[in-house]
Amino acid sequence: MRIKHIECEVINIPLKTPFITALRRVESVAFVRVIIRSDDWSFGIGEAPATQAITGEDIPIILNSIESVKDMFLGSTPKEAVKLLHTGCRMGSSAKAALDMAFVTLMAKAEDKELHEFLGTASPQTLYTDITISLKESLVMFEDAKKAIENGLHILKVKLGKDINHAIEVIQNIGSKLPQAKIIVDANQAWSLEDSLIFIDGIKNVKIELIEQPVIASDLDSLKTITDYSSIPILADEAVFTLTDVKKVIESKSADMINIKLMKCGGITKAVEILEYCRENNVKCMLGSMLEGPYSINAALHLALAYTDVIKYIDLDSPLLYKEPSDELDFEFDGCAVQLII
Repeated sequence: MRIKHIECEVINIPLKTPFITALRRVESVAFVRVIIRSDDWSFGIGEAPATQAITGEDIPIILNSIESVKDMFLGSTPKEAVKLLHTGCRMGSSAKAALDMAFVTLMAKAEDKELHEFLGTASPQTLYTDITISLKESLVMFEDAKKAIENGLHILKVKLGKDINHAIEVIQNIGSKLPQAKIIVDANQAWSLEDSLIFIDGIKNVKIELIEQPVIASDLDSLKTITDYSSIPILADEAVFTLTDVKKVIESKSADMINIKLMKCGGITKAVEILEYCRENNVKCMLGSMLEGPYSINAALHLALAYTDVIKYIDLDSPLLYKEPSDELDFEFDGCAVQLII
């Protein structure tokens, strides 16, 4: 099997409601889809969303990145292409992830395996994703959380902003009035060290699963202080893109857990390297996403099936946020439960 053709297209999927965090507000999932065809008529698909606030890449940057390198892969085997991608291409992590997941899909097809089988899954099991509660007024967020619970979505990833009093109020409301909810707090780097400690003290009576990236990504000293102070696990997200970043955070004990995203690390190949490191060092992870198309969500879920011993939380809820259901998913979503379609 050798690569014969690479092409891209831009796709927009409308959302049910705006997705709002401390970093951005979007009303649709905009992404580049790359289709890679081989000489035996097999094909692999990868996707990269526009997440300039996080990876520095918008749609034109992703398109230009892929267009500028695609010819160098022609005639290569998918395995050769993956090696070349990660050793000889300078580009953003999301563009790299789109190419990587397409190449890895072709590698699986070359062995006549489904992607989850190629990645090491013995027998697929049910996974459970969270659902995002976007940053809004406190009462509106509570109503959104209540509606999610009523729809069988009990794992809530609650987006919070700079106003620490608002953050405490939101979590107190949800935690006290919706005791069945599993609450993941995500500040998206919005807080200072002082505000982070105030928040932790302010919600001591509420059961929280974890607090994600409370301070700016570059401030590992503050992140470590928060981790040392908190009885709630602290998750590093924007602070960890690469395996080098992960090693730095874990070895310095700056966080208890890490959030792996294909768009941050550069695709399935690099995510596997990070997951293997975490498996060896007994570090639990979240497998997350930005706001992505169905094929990149497929890739992440296939990967999750292979690392259920390492991945404690899954944040792959984009299909639940689409305005219309997608017919391109390999998985069925039923509340928080996610199952491979056999």
